[in-house]
Amino acid sequence: MFLLNGHDNNSLPISDRGLHYGDGLFETLEIHQGKPLFLAQHLQRLQLGCLRLKIPAFDPQLLTQEAYQLCQNHTRGVLKIIVTRGSGGRGYRQPDPVAATRIMGVYPYPDYPQHYTDQGVELTVCQHPVSTNPLLAGIKHLNRLDQVLARSEWQDERFQEGIMSDSQGILIEGTMSNLFWLRDQTVFTPCLAQAGIEGIVRQWLISYLQAKSILVETGQFTLDHIVNAHEVWVTNSIIGIWPVKAINDQAYVLGPVVRQLQAAWQQACKQQLSC
Repeated sequence: MFLLNGHDNNSLPISDRGLHYGDGLFETLEIHQGKPLFLAQHLQRLQLGCLRLKIPAFDPQLLTQEAYQLCQNHTRGVLKIIVTRGSGGRGYRQPDPVAATRIMGVYPYPDYPQHYTDQGVELTVCQHPVSTNPLLAGIKHLNRLDQVLARSEWQDERFQEGIMSDSQGILIEGTMSNLFWLRDQTVFTPCLAQAGIEGIVRQWLISYLQAKSILVETGQFTLDHIVNAHEVWVTNSIIGIWPVKAINDQAYVLGPVVRQLQAAWQQACKQQLSC
């Protein structure tokens, strides 16, 4: 089920710059009981992305109305919102004026086993690096070839996610998630000033930890920094929080901090439903 510029339509013009150049942005949200969770936070990041890419600002109230219209009959699912620079001729020069395209689609919720959340997942280490560009860091632009190529490195069902670094070996994120670990009463997560996506769950989690007076350190880390971690986990808006029980052959325990964070995240989701 799709809306194209607010209309029931699944046919995008072949001239759209999102198709030609990846010239646009996207957001992916969980739908629960007919509601898109944390929609305001996703639209705020989308607005930031439009500002960075110089795509004309959209009306957040309009997107909110369309999102609720599309989600209202779905008990559980995934909402994807895409904004592109719209159609234009051949060449990189943007059209004048720009008529941005907005696309919304509802997809089935992924069939992830419950034991990923309860017992943890195993991660592999990807060889393909994340491209660095501070202008694009943090936002969810449509250029996802780094993640596509990294995800193609493994077919083994043993691994549910892969860790990505930049070309200098500095940890950035997972192919679809943000990365955290606990060591000596401090929670660590990679700095995303040069690359990576600043996830909505990541933002929430950092705020929650700080409110609980738990030290959070962002910085430039390598894989060596995770070896002696007490707990490791990954996050995104669809999976929530997955504990990590192994990275390749390095095992980790499922500890109380991850359990506390999972419970708090579930409570935050319930609060979204009551709004």
